[in-house]
Amino acid sequence: MRAASIYWFVRVINAKGKPVYESQFEEKLYNERREKLRQIGELGQKAGLTAAAATYPNSYAATITIPELRAAYDAMTAEQFAADLEAGKKIEVAIAGRIMAIRVQGKAGFAQLQQAGQRMQLYVRKDDVGEDAFALYKLLDLGDHIGARGFLFRTRTGELTVHVASINGAPPLTFLAKAMLALPDKFHGLEDTELRYRQRYVDLFVNPEVREVFVKRAAVLRAMRKFFDARGYLEVETPMMQTIAGGAAAKPFKTHHNALDLDLSLRIAPELYLKRLVVGGMDRVYEINRNFRNEGIDTSHNPEFTMLEFYQAYSNYKDLMKLTKELVSQVAIEVNGTTILPSGEVDADGKSIPRLDQFGKPIDLAPENWQELTMREAIIKWWPSHLPPVSENIFYDLTSFKLFLEGAVKIHQSLNQEARIENLEFTEISEEESYLSSVTPSEPLNHPFVLTGLLERIIYFIDEGMSLGKAISDLFEAVAERHLIQPTIIYDFPLAVSPLSKIKPEEPEWVERFEFYIGGFEVGNAFSELNDADDQRRRFEAQIEERKRGDEEAMAEVDEDYVRALGYGLPPTTGEGVGIDRLTMVLTGSKSIRDVILFPLLRPVGSKTATE
Repeated sequence: MRAASIYWFVRVINAKGKPVYESQFEEKLYNERREKLRQIGELGQKAGLTAAAATYPNSYAATITIPELRAAYDAMTAEQFAADLEAGKKIEVAIAGRIMAIRVQGKAGFAQLQQAGQRMQLYVRKDDVGEDAFALYKLLDLGDHIGARGFLFRTRTGELTVHVASINGAPPLTFLAKAMLALPDKFHGLEDTELRYRQRYVDLFVNPEVREVFVKRAAVLRAMRKFFDARGYLEVETPMMQTIAGGAAAKPFKTHHNALDLDLSLRIAPELYLKRLVVGGMDRVYEINRNFRNEGIDTSHNPEFTMLEFYQAYSNYKDLMKLTKELVSQVAIEVNGTTILPSGEVDADGKSIPRLDQFGKPIDLAPENWQELTMREAIIKWWPSHLPPVSENIFYDLTSFKLFLEGAVKIHQSLNQEARIENLEFTEISEEESYLSSVTPSEPLNHPFVLTGLLERIIYFIDEGMSLGKAISDLFEAVAERHLIQPTIIYDFPLAVSPLSKIKPEEPEWVERFEFYIGGFEVGNAFSELNDADDQRRRFEAQIEERKRGDEEAMAEVDEDYVRALGYGLPPTTGEGVGIDRLTMVLTGSKSIRDVILFPLLRPVGSKTATE
C-alpha cells in the first residue's frame, strides 16, 4: 500500500508522552525500522561493538567530503581510473552521508550517498565487503546515515562511484543513524509549501535547491561584512530588549524581566542605539541584527526578520545613494557572479534563467542601471495615462490634493463600469498589500476596481484627519511602487512619514530620505539623520499625540536618553537599513520571504483564529 494513499487516517496523538504518528502506515513503518535497528545492533555486537556504538556511534573518520571528492575527481576519465587500477594505484576514500537512493540486486547493490547537497554513488558487492557487511547493507533504508570506505572508479555508464571495500582492516560500511520516518515520495518530493516550512529539516535534504538558497543567504552576509570592513566600518551589537521601542514606526512585542520587574519591548530597530555610538565617536558602525515587529505576515513581511543597519558620520543621503549602488552590485557579484537577477528557474541545461522586468528586459543591479526619482516624480511618471496629468501644485495643499483625487476617481469610473464601487468600507491598516488582500482578494493589481479602491481609501482617510504628507506617501505606494522592478532609488519624502530624518533646508515639509526598490518592493531605507535635539523632542512628542489618536505603531513615550545623547552633539550623519531577507529573495529568485527564512513563524498545527 502506497504511503500517499493512506494520509486520510486520523492523526494519532498521545498526551502521555508516547510516540506521535501521522498515520497508521507511519506507525507500522516506524516499528519495522525499529526492528531493523535492533538487527543492526546485533551485527555490531557480533563485530565486538556495544549496542550503543553499533546503533548510534559518536563519530566517523571520513577522509574527504563528498563535495571535495566531486571537485577533485569529477574531471578524471574512466581510462585514467582504469590505468591507475592496473598500475596498482587505488584512490582510496572514506566518506559519510545520508542514503537518498538504494537498491539490491542479488549479491550486489548501488546506493546514492548525499552530503552538503551533493551526491556520490556507492557500489556494494557481497564478495568484497563480506557476509556481515552485506547483511548490514540490506538492513539500510532511505534516509539512513552511513560511512563508506573503498576506492574510486567509473561505471560503464560513466558514473563516478566508490567501490565499497575494507581499507587497512577498517570496516567497509559503518552504520551511523537510522531514519525512523519515511522520506517523501521520490517522484513528488516535499511539495506542500506549508509542510516544507514546518519541516525544513526534511526540505533541506530532499530539495537541494532549497539548501542552495540558504547557502547564498550566508554568502550575502559574508559579502556585506567584507564590504563594510574594507571601508573602515566597525561591526557592533546593540540591545535586543529595550525599555522604549524606537527607531521605526511599528508595534513591538512585549516581554517582562522578572528579576528587575521591568516591562521591555523586543527591538523594532537598532537605530537609536547606533546613533548613540556615533555621538560617542564611532564614526562608521554597522550591525546585522534581528528585529521583531508585531505586524501582519505576507510574501514580503515576517514578524521576525534580519536587517543590516549602518551609519556614517560627516555625510548626507546623497553619499549613501552612491554607496548603496556599490553595496548591492558587489554583493550580487559575490553571491551569483553577476549583477543580473535570477528568476529562480533554470533552462534545459540547468543554467539560471534571468528575471525580466515588465518590458522583457533582464533586471540588472549594476550601478549604472539604477534610476533615481523623487517621490513626486515617481507619482507623476506612473500616474495612469487615461487620467488627467498630475500637477506639482497638489503636493503643497491638502485641499487641492483631495479635489484632484476625487476628480480622478469620477473620470476613472466614467471610463470603466468595472471601476465602480458601491458602499465600500475601509479600516485602518499599515501595509498596502494587506489592504489589497482584504478589499480585492481575487482581483489582479491592474483591475480597474483596484485603482478606485486605492484612491477612495486615501480620500476617506484625509477626511478622517490624514496629513498631506501621509496622503502623498500612500498615493506613491498605490500608483508607483509596483512598477519599480529595475533597481530604483526614490528620494525626498514627506516630513509627516519621516520622524527621524533631517528636513531639506529649502523645503521644510520634505526630508532628505530615500528608499531603494528592486522587483517591485522596498529593500532599503536611508536618510540624513536629524541631529537637532530640540527638533527631535518635538517630533517624539508629535508621535505620542499620534498614538493617543489610535496609532499603535507610534512611539509610546519620549526617549529622554536619546534626546540627551543628541545634546552632546551628533555630527552630520546618514544611516541606512537594508532588509537581508528581501535582498536574499531578489538574489535567489525566491517568491516569498518564508523561502529565505529557515524557520518562519507559522500558526501551530490544529490551532484556530478567534473568528474560526
